Amino acid sequence: MTATGARLRLIAAAVLFSTGGAAIKWCGFDPWQLAAGRGFVAMWAIALLVPESRRGWSWRAGVVGLAYAGAGLSFVLANKLTTAASTIFLQATNPLFILALAPWLLRERVTRRELAYMAVLVVGMAFLLSNPGRQFATAPNPPLGNLIALGCSVWWALTLIGYRWLAGSAPERFGSVAAAAAVGNGLVFLIALPFALPLQPGRPADWLTIVFLGVFQLGMAYVFLARGITRVPALEASLVMLVEPVLNPIWAWLVQGETPGTRAILGGVIILVATGVRAWVEVGRPVSSPSGTAPPRALPDPAE
Repeated sequence: MTATGARLRLIAAAVLFSTGGAAIKWCGFDPWQLAAGRGFVAMWAIALLVPESRRGWSWRAGVVGLAYAGAGLSFVLANKLTTAASTIFLQATNPLFILALAPWLLRERVTRRELAYMAVLVVGMAFLLSNPGRQFATAPNPPLGNLIALGCSVWWALTLIGYRWLAGSAPERFGSVAAAAAVGNGLVFLIALPFALPLQPGRPADWLTIVFLGVFQLGMAYVFLARGITRVPALEASLVMLVEPVLNPIWAWLVQGETPGTRAILGGVIILVATGVRAWVEVGRPVSSPSGTAPPRALPDPAE
């Protein structure tokens, strides 16, 4: 595979991940039935489409899968209550929680530069949470949705920390990460199913949306990620994956007419610019993991 082909695969992965918010809002099912269906389809899609995932099963992948399940379920719930922009931008604050938890969970020291980065993320988060939120039919309760999205950020931070842990213990790093994603989606199905019963018959479009979310938005996205991530430099991969939070609210605007408020946009811009700048300045800097090996170079959102 050429470097150009690898870049195109990463872009395809980011674009597919970015469709999650709009597709979740398009689906007429309640969040529990949607989460259960999406998790069930995604579990099998990842297991079948990503061969590495079938070689990465372990009890460690199961533990990380628990955190992934929390992120996946809260992502669906948040998208059903607040705007796609607020959901994805708040989820993008996960580095704040990673840096806060890393000293205890990974025994990694936080530098002054990272503290400055955390401060900028707090500013962006403050803009998002202070935004009263415009109510749409697809975003009926922005304050509650924003809080759930913030919880999603915490769960995703724990998931990424878990990926670091897996990277230090598994010979096939991406396989263990993909296996954790498959387990996590299976847990989302099991957790959401009791709340989804009795199942609504729904429109054919609703069931097709669930299939799209499971097979393409997650399953095929992981295929592209697995094929492209090892051939693209860390900086470029990190910046390419920022396509997801940029496109996510654009799809919601095109499909549902959601227009985030000024403070939400400002907060999102602060978070994305800070993350991009950090990726740029950190390139080439050695990053340790519990075993002394480098972590996976870029990882998808949950939606991820």
